[in-house]
Amino acid sequence: MSGFSLFPKIRSGVEWIAGHSDAVIQFGWNIVAAVILLFVGKFISRLLSRGLEKLLLKRKVDRTIIQFFTALVRYITLAFSVVAALGRVGIETSSIIAVIGAAGLAIGLALQSSLSNFAAGVLLVSLRPFRAGEVVQIGAVTGTVEKVHIFSTTLLTADSKEVVIPNGKIIADNIINYSRHPFRRIDLVIGVGYQSRIADVKRVINHIIEQDSRIDKQRGVTVRLGELGASALNFYIRVWVPNVEYWNTYYDLLENIKEALDANHIDLPYPQMDIRVENVTPQSQPQLQLVD
Repeated sequence: MSGFSLFPKIRSGVEWIAGHSDAVIQFGWNIVAAVILLFVGKFISRLLSRGLEKLLLKRKVDRTIIQFFTALVRYITLAFSVVAALGRVGIETSSIIAVIGAAGLAIGLALQSSLSNFAAGVLLVSLRPFRAGEVVQIGAVTGTVEKVHIFSTTLLTADSKEVVIPNGKIIADNIINYSRHPFRRIDLVIGVGYQSRIADVKRVINHIIEQDSRIDKQRGVTVRLGELGASALNFYIRVWVPNVEYWNTYYDLLENIKEALDANHIDLPYPQMDIRVENVTPQSQPQLQLVD
């Protein structure tokens, strides 16, 4: 009996379709158009993500940043395609867009600090104020850059301490890069006694500089009396050396200049105090006079 009752329903359904043929055809076309929109959106998302990946690879952007941005572009394109397909079949999309926007705002507020670190990481990778292997000073921390991540940067200090700094703090602070340029200047201040002759001091120091092959003489050498100190004549010494030879040359210059000044009987002053006692009588208190 159920089979017989099915035929009137089928017949009534066919009659309804025949009576609303225009609406059915229009709905069918909308379904087909929605499917086409989904396929086209998927194709465009792949095309855009691959194009962006090639562009960022040419600019030598960090691989992690490339993967994040390509995935972001792909999913945003797919989301627009889905919304457009839903709108094509007659579904109201304004409420869906409002929900997506509210969810995005809530997520953004919850991850505000992380997003700021991520944005700073993108700037660091794009602007490249430093690269892995370079020696930099960020705030009070000096070390070799090990890795630049999306949210943080890792430095290795001279005493093998690993320091992780949030990228947002790096962007907001001063960055001093010691490795970016091939040459670096050594600045020394050497103090000698007031009884020393200026010409003799300059001759001795210049002789030490001339003997050091690591110093680039073409960039200029400065050996001048720069200050009449409280107890010494302070000579300013400025020379240029290859970046990789900076500290070795720095220490060698100090040692060689000290030995050369001693060999030429040029005194290196040091803080001292002379105490003289005058007018000491039984009726009066000793008067102390301090002489630096």
